Amino acid sequence: MRIAFLSDIHGNAIALEAVIEDINRKNVDNIIVLGDIAYRGPEPKRSIELVRGLGTDVVKGNADEWVVRGIDKGEVPDHAHELMNEERDWTAAQLTQEDINYLANLPSVKQFEVEGVTFHAFHATPDSLFEVVPPSAEDDTLALKLMKATAADVYLYGHIHQSYIRTINGKTVINLGSVGLPFDGVTKASYAIVEADNGAVSMSIEKVAYDREKTIAKYHEVDYPNTDMMEKIIRTASSVQPPS
Repeated sequence: MRIAFLSDIHGNAIALEAVIEDINRKNVDNIIVLGDIAYRGPEPKRSIELVRGLGTDVVKGNADEWVVRGIDKGEVPDHAHELMNEERDWTAAQLTQEDINYLANLPSVKQFEVEGVTFHAFHATPDSLFEVVPPSAEDDTLALKLMKATAADVYLYGHIHQSYIRTINGKTVINLGSVGLPFDGVTKASYAIVEADNGAVSMSIEKVAYDREKTIAKYHEVDYPNTDMMEKIIRTASSVQPPS
């Protein structure tokens, strides 16, 4: 079975459409979404509609939680708190109460077994929607933060917007990167494919080109509250801010 894992769409429906088209070309059997669907992009409602249209499992990200209840002090740098809440308020205003209830009721983890391979998937860590575990972390740190809660063969997460695959103590850790706001310098939408077959497993990170200029134009069209910074992130695939 081939499973596509994607996360951190951040309201970039144009990038999400490109990823869905790519997935459809690659004969994927299932799709799992690891959160951060709507916040910080120009098309939050359409992004939710596209995700819901997949009819698949979705877990909650920190940005989904923020859309529901706002951003608390200490969750982002003090200097960014007011502006990021302004962005949150703009995002929530584009959504219906049904959309917000959908985000509120998402589970925080997904555990399952396919073809003799066990998976544990979550947004940031199994215990937190917010904790940052970077690609540069030591093996012991990755094992403690990502692999301690549940025994699995493959652990998958999003949140940091930087894709990688590592093997630790015979287990695999995969970060999917970001569909809508990559921070790894590659200006393409990122997701992962994992194939399980009778206990064997293979995996890859997929990078998909999409119309970035169209996304940037959409930010301007909707008068997004933080368009200049978001345009820079889209153009450079990098950010000085913490993952959001």
